[in-house]
Amino acid sequence: MYNDILTIGNFTIHGYGLMIGIGIIAAYLMTEHLARKKGMDPDPVFSLLVFGVLGGLAGAKILYWITTLDQILEDPSVLLNIGDGFVVYGGIIGGILSGWAVCRVKKIKFLAYLDCATPSIALAQGFGRIGCFLAGCCYGMETDSWCAVTFMNSEFAPNGVPLVPTQIFSGLFDFANFAVLYVISRKNKGDGLTSALYLIFYGIGRFVIEFFRGDLIRGSVGSLSTSQFISIFIVAFGLALFFRVWRGQKKEEPAD
Repeated sequence: MYNDILTIGNFTIHGYGLMIGIGIIAAYLMTEHLARKKGMDPDPVFSLLVFGVLGGLAGAKILYWITTLDQILEDPSVLLNIGDGFVVYGGIIGGILSGWAVCRVKKIKFLAYLDCATPSIALAQGFGRIGCFLAGCCYGMETDSWCAVTFMNSEFAPNGVPLVPTQIFSGLFDFANFAVLYVISRKNKGDGLTSALYLIFYGIGRFVIEFFRGDLIRGSVGSLSTSQFISIFIVAFGLALFFRVWRGQKKEEPAD
């Protein structure tokens, strides 16, 4: 695939960056749309977006540094490479924590706004995976399957080798996750349920797709990849939140 979409002089539009930008804009518009549909004030959405993106980038970079700590100890100069190396789970955790801090400052309901944001996060991730496919990062293992893709101009994936298109599979899952969460968010009244389902769905999907990933630089915990290990806790937290919301809704139901 070709990551360089358009070059004019010294300026180049990269596919990965373009898709990330589209994803952020789509996430903002969708979050604001859901807030309005649920009768909430849409004004805090922009602040949540800005600090969520900043917190997400910081979290993604910090978790990447943690997973590559051995390389950093050998060559600390890699810390100066700010542009490359991010871990999605760090971005999710950092973005959510930043959103929580904004809601505390503004004294607004965190879970209510998170329910508007989580479908949008899945939507942005879908566009992000298209960017990964264009760049060749987050590539799959070598395969002779009919669905294999072969990169010829990637700075990340091994070129000339048929690989599992994990980026495409992940992207399709993210878009499907968005569609399901969007419907649930529109209909559900319990704060936190959509967010809980996002954590559960994404955690399970990420755990499965990791079996087909080929970029082993991401590190491992025992026989599990780092992301699979984190997925266990993400799903567990999502289940705990789901049952907390469900019990709260049962208590509010009028007795027969």
